[in-house]
Amino acid sequence: MKIKTKLRLGFGFLFIIVLFFGAISLFYISNISLSSRLILKDNYESLKYTRDLRAVLDETTLPFSEKVATDISRQLMLLKSNITEEGEDKAVASLYHAIRRLGVPAAEDLSQQSSLKDVYRQLRVIDELNMKAIMRKNETSRMDVERAARNLIIIASICFLILFSFSVNFPGFVANPLKEFSDAIKEISRKNYRQHLEFPGNNEFSELAGEFNTMVFQLNKWESSNMARLQSEKLRIEAIIEQMQDAIIGLNEEKEILFINRVAGQLLNLNEKDAIGKDANDLLKTNDLLNRILQVRNSDKPIKIYADGKESYFQLERREITVPMDEQRPDDVIRASSKTAGEVYILKNITQYKELDEAKTNFIATVSHELKTPISSIKMSLKLMADERIGVLNPEQQELIQHIREDCGRLLKITGELLDLAQVETGNLQLNFIKADPKTIALYAIDAVAFQAEQKAIELELISRSDLPAVYVDTEKTAWVLVNFLSNALRYSAPMSKVLIQILQKGKEVEFSVRDFGKGIDERYQKRLFDRYFQVPTDGNNKSGSGLGLAISKDFIEAEGGKIWVESAIGEGSKFCFSLPIEAH
Repeated sequence: MKIKTKLRLGFGFLFIIVLFFGAISLFYISNISLSSRLILKDNYESLKYTRDLRAVLDETTLPFSEKVATDISRQLMLLKSNITEEGEDKAVASLYHAIRRLGVPAAEDLSQQSSLKDVYRQLRVIDELNMKAIMRKNETSRMDVERAARNLIIIASICFLILFSFSVNFPGFVANPLKEFSDAIKEISRKNYRQHLEFPGNNEFSELAGEFNTMVFQLNKWESSNMARLQSEKLRIEAIIEQMQDAIIGLNEEKEILFINRVAGQLLNLNEKDAIGKDANDLLKTNDLLNRILQVRNSDKPIKIYADGKESYFQLERREITVPMDEQRPDDVIRASSKTAGEVYILKNITQYKELDEAKTNFIATVSHELKTPISSIKMSLKLMADERIGVLNPEQQELIQHIREDCGRLLKITGELLDLAQVETGNLQLNFIKADPKTIALYAIDAVAFQAEQKAIELELISRSDLPAVYVDTEKTAWVLVNFLSNALRYSAPMSKVLIQILQKGKEVEFSVRDFGKGIDERYQKRLFDRYFQVPTDGNNKSGSGLGLAISKDFIEAEGGKIWVESAIGEGSKFCFSLPIEAH
C-alpha cells in the first residue's frame, strides 16, 4: 500500500472517530432536551390550567355569570386535552361534574358549598398528580443526564485512548523509516558501506530502500577498489621511503609520527614500528636528538651527529604537507584551497661533501700560503730591477715590469682573500674586538686607496659627524671591508668623478656606506653579489676580481654582529652599505 493511501486512511479514521463522538454527544443532548421539553409542555401546562381555573373560581360569586361559565368551560376543555398522567382523566371528569353541580341556579347553599369543596379537591388531585409527575420526570431527566454524562465520559475516554494510540503509533510509520534512513546515511558519511535497509510492503519506503541498497553496493565496490589502490600506493611509498638513504620522519597535524624509515630509526635510536603512531612530544622528552631536530627550523647550518662510528654532518629540511580541498564560499562558489596535514623532516647526510669541502679549504689555505712567499719574492725582485743602481731599463722593459708588478699585486690580493676565506670556512676566523671610532676607521680606509683614486682623478668625499658613538669591532677587518668597497667603487667609476663615503647613526647602529656614480648593477645580480666566486658580467673595460671580496666582507660583518647590503639601479650607480651595533655602555 502506498504511503499516500495510508495517510488518507489514517486521517479518514481520525475523521470517523470525531464524527462518531459528535453523533453520540448529539444523541444524548437531544434526549436530555426532549425530556426537559416534555416536563414543560405537559405537566407545567396542566398546572397552569388548574391555577387559572382556581383563580376564576376565587374571583367569582355564585351563581356563575355567562362570561365566567364560558371561561370555566374553556379551562376544562384545555385540561381534558392535556391529560398525561394516570388517574388524571378521572379527576378531570369528577371536576367537570362538580362544576356542573355548582353552576345549577336552584341548588341550595349547602349543596353549592359541598360542590365547591369538591371542585377544589379535584383541582388539588390534578395538581398533585402533575407535581408528582414533574418530580418523577425531573428525577428521570436527572438520571438520563447522569447516564449521558457517564456514557459520554466512557466514550470520550475510549476515543482518547484510540486517538492517543493512533498519534503515538501512526507518526512512527513515517518517522521510523526516516530515522533508519538518517542513521544509515550517517554511517555512510563515516565510510561504513555495509549498511542494508529492508522495508516490507510495496510502498515508497521499500522502493527508496532498494535504491539506497544499490547505492551502498556501488559505494562499497568503489571503496574496495579505491582502498586496494591506495593500499598499493601506500606500500609503494613506504618502500621508497624505507630504501632512501636520507633519514625521513613524517608527522601528522596532531604531531603524531606517521612514518619513520630505517635510517632515521638507527640515527635516533628508535624502533620504527614502535614509534609509528606515538606522540612526538612524548618521544622528544627522552630523545634529545629528536627534540633538537623538531625544534630547529630550516637552516643552512648543518647538524653534527655521531653516526657510523664518526662525527657526521646532516642538512635538515622541513617541509609542510598540504592536501587539496574544496572550500564552499557563501556566494555558492567552490574554491580550491589546501590545508596543512603535517610535516616531513629530512636529514640529508652531507658528511662526504663536508669532508670534501674541508679538504678543498685546507688545500686552498695551503696553496695560498705557499704561493704568498714566492709572489712576495717576485715583487721584491721587481722592485730591485726598477732600481737604476742595478741598471737602466728601456721603456719597453719598464712597461713589462709594470705589468708584472700589477699581476703580482693581483695574485697577492687573491691569495690573501683565499686565506681569509679558509679561515672563515674552517671556523678559525679570529676577531680582535676593541672600542673604535667609526670616523677613524673610514679615514684609515680612505688613506689606503688614496693613491688609486689619484690615478683616476676621482674625489673621495667623507660625510660624517665628529661625535658619532663608538663601535665595538675588529678595526682591521672592518677597515678591510671599507677598502674592498672603495676599491670596487674606484674600479667601476669614470675618471674625474666622485665617490661618497657616509657614516650615520641609525638607532642603536652605525651605518657605513660607499656610493659611486657608475653604471650601476642589474637587479637580477644584486641578490647574488655576496655569494662566493660570483662575478657580475662586465663589458671588458673593467677588470674583474676573484669574486671573493664581497663574500668575505659579508662574513666579517656578520661575525661582528652587523648587516650588509647593496642598493643599486642601472644608470644611477651603486651604494654598498653595512651597519654595526653601537658599543653597549
